[in-house]
Amino acid sequence: MKAWQVTELAEPRKALRLAEVSRPEPGPGQLLVRVAASALNFPDVLLCLGLYQIRPPLPFTPGLELCGEIAGLGEGAEGWTVGERVIGNPILPGGSFAEYVLMDALDTFRAPSSLSDEAAAALHIAYQTAWVGLHRRAHIQPGETLLVHAGAGGVGSAAVQVGKAAGARVIAVVGGPEKADAATKLGADVVIDRRAQDFVAVVKEATEGRGADVVFDPVGGEAYTGSAKCVAFEGRILVVGFAGGAVPSPALNHALVKNYSIVGLHWGLYREKDPAQVAAAHAELTRLADSGAIAPLVSGRLTLGEVPDGLTSLAAGDTIGRLVLVL
Repeated sequence: MKAWQVTELAEPRKALRLAEVSRPEPGPGQLLVRVAASALNFPDVLLCLGLYQIRPPLPFTPGLELCGEIAGLGEGAEGWTVGERVIGNPILPGGSFAEYVLMDALDTFRAPSSLSDEAAAALHIAYQTAWVGLHRRAHIQPGETLLVHAGAGGVGSAAVQVGKAAGARVIAVVGGPEKADAATKLGADVVIDRRAQDFVAVVKEATEGRGADVVFDPVGGEAYTGSAKCVAFEGRILVVGFAGGAVPSPALNHALVKNYSIVGLHWGLYREKDPAQVAAAHAELTRLADSGAIAPLVSGRLTLGEVPDGLTSLAAGDTIGRLVLVL
C-alpha cells in the first residue's frame, strides 16, 4: 500500500516521502480500516518537525484522524463488522496519510450517516475539542458571549458552530475578508477582522463593556493577551493551543483582580483518563450533525500526492476550515 512517511524531521515538503509499505495486520482488539478520507491537522505539521508531544521513531506516517471502512478484525475486536463506516484516530506510528491503518476497537466510533466521508473525517478531533472544551471545561451557558479566535480555522470553525448550538452569542476573530465571510456563513453573530480592527475594542463595544464570558483560544500570543483585556467578570479563557507560535505567560494577579479563570484543555488526555467523556461527546456531536446544527467546513479536497503542499498551507495559516485527503 502507499503511505506518506516522515524520513527526517523537517518542514512537511522536506520531511515526507511517498513510500510503498506493507499493509498492516490487526492485532488483538484492533481494526484494520481502509482510509476513505483523512483530515489534515496542525499537529501533523508538528509531527513532521518533531515538535509534537508524541514523537514516533523514524520513519513514521502522520495523519491523526480519518473516516474509513473496516476491512479486517483482530482477535477480540467485538461489536464491529467488516464494511462498517467508522471515524477516529489511527494507531501511530501508522497514521492516516495512507491507504490502510490500524485502529483500537475501543477508541473507534461509527461515522454519522448524515456526513460525507470527508466531512466525517473532519469531525473527530476539532469538534471533540470544541465540545469538551466549551461544555466540560468552560461550562458555557445559553445566552453567554463566546469569543473564538481563528474562527474560520479548523478547530475555531468547530467552536463557532458548537457555541451557536449551545445557545451562545458568538464573536469570531479572523484574519482577512475571505475568512470573515466564512465565519459569517458558519453562524458567527459578530465577525472581527484582526488585520483591520482592534478585537479588544470591538468585543467591549459589542458587549456594552461587559466582555466575553468564554474565550476559545487556539492561538496564544497576542490573542491571549488581548483576551485578558476583554474577558468578562467570572469569565473563562479556554487555552486550547498555540498556533500563533508564542506561549503566553499570564499575569496571575490580573486574573485575581478581574476575577476570571484560565482553563486548560488537552483533549487527547480524555482518551486516556476518561474515555466515557469522549464517547458521550461523540454521541452528542452525531446528534447535532444529524440535526444540521453542525457541519464541518471542508474547503479543500486533496489527492494523496498533494498532502505535503496541504500541510505547508496549513502551517502558514492560509487555509479556511479543513483540508481533507480523499482516497
